[in-house]
Amino acid sequence: MTATVSTSTDRDLAIQSIYADAGITVDKLGEHIGARIGGVTLGGDVPAEKIEAIRLALAVNKAIVFTGQNHLDDDSQYAFAQLLGDPTLPHPTVTSRGDQLLTIEGAANSWHTDVSFVDRIPKASILRAVNLPTWGGATTWASTTAAYNQLPDSLKAFVDGLWAKHTNFYDYVTNDVDIDDTDVERRVVHYEEFTSKEYQTIHPVVRVHPETGEKTLLLGHFVKEFIGLKPAEFSAVYQLLQNRIIKLDNTFRWNWSLGDVAIWDNRATQHYGVADFGAQNRKLHRITLAGDVPVNAQGRTGEVLTGDASHYSVIEKPTRLAPFAD
Repeated sequence: MTATVSTSTDRDLAIQSIYADAGITVDKLGEHIGARIGGVTLGGDVPAEKIEAIRLALAVNKAIVFTGQNHLDDDSQYAFAQLLGDPTLPHPTVTSRGDQLLTIEGAANSWHTDVSFVDRIPKASILRAVNLPTWGGATTWASTTAAYNQLPDSLKAFVDGLWAKHTNFYDYVTNDVDIDDTDVERRVVHYEEFTSKEYQTIHPVVRVHPETGEKTLLLGHFVKEFIGLKPAEFSAVYQLLQNRIIKLDNTFRWNWSLGDVAIWDNRATQHYGVADFGAQNRKLHRITLAGDVPVNAQGRTGEVLTGDASHYSVIEKPTRLAPFAD
C-alpha cells in the first residue's frame, strides 16, 4: 500500500512540475474529469513545451477548457490542432461541409464517443464556440476511465473479455420529436449523408489507453451488439455499464461562452450536447485528431467488418506519457 501511494505521489509531483516548467495553469473542475487551462494563447505558434503540457493535462483530466480565446478563427484553430496531432477529415461520410472542420449545429443530445464505428477511433476533438444561444446549450463529458475503475472486480473480469460491434447506422440528430418541418428535412438530408457508406467494426469493450496505460470503457450510442450475447442480454448489460459511465459523479458540464475552446480525450470519455435552448442558434466548429486502433489488456485489437476508413485519417502510433511510463 505504501509503494502505491508513493508512486502516485511521485507521479503527481512530476505532472505539476511539467505544468510549471511550461508556464501553464491547470485548475481541476471535477474529481474525475474536467479542468480549466490558463497561461496559453491558442494558435499555430504555441511552444512545444506548452503543447506537451497540454497533452498531459488532457490525458490526466480527460476534458479541458480554455477561455478568452476570441482571437481564434478556423485557420488558427486548425493550425493549433496540427500541433497536437494529425487532423482527420471532418467525418468519414459527412464531407459536404468542407475538408478541415465539422460544423456542429444544434446539439448531439445522446451519449457517444466520436466516430467509434471505424477501426482508427479519433484520439481527441477540439471544439470552438462560434454562435451561442442566450441560454442553454452546455456540453457534458463523462469519464469512461472512472467508470471502469469503479466496477466491482467480478464485473471487471466479465467486461475485460467482452467485444462490441459499432456501426454508423444510427444518427443522434434524428432523435428529437419537438422540431419543425424545416429542421426535420435538414436532419433527414444529414442522415442520408451520414449513412451514405456503412461502417461496422468490432472493438474491445475495455481498451487500454495508449498514453497512460489506464483501462477505460469503450461504449456509446454507436454500439449495437455485444459479441456472443443475445439482444435482450446486450440491452441489459449495455444499460448497466452506460449508467455507470454517465453517473453524475463521473461527469463534467461546461456552459459555453464565446472565446471558449474545449478539448476532450475521445479514448477516455463520452459526451452529450444538451438540447435545452429551444429554436435558438447553436454552432460550434470541431477539429478531430487521428487516433490508434483500440487494444485490450491482452494486446488484441478488433476487426473491421464493413467499411474502409483509410481515407478518413492516418493511424497514430502513440507513445506513453513520461509520468505514466512503466
